[in-house]
Amino acid sequence: MEAKIKQTEKKFDAIKVMREIRDKISLEIMNMSYEEERAYLDKLIANAHTKLK
Repeated sequence: MEAKIKQTEKKFDAIKVMREIRDKISLEIMNMSYEEERAYLDKLIANAHTKLK
């Protein structure tokens, strides 16, 4: 007896989006010092918290 697998088209691919975001951030911080990275990431986090309110 064969099991049939129903494939549906994804409306949102979380893994793909996560990889795109990670790659974008990696490119932006590639040549930054540790202090510059921290400031950049702190700013991103602060902006995200502001948008959620």
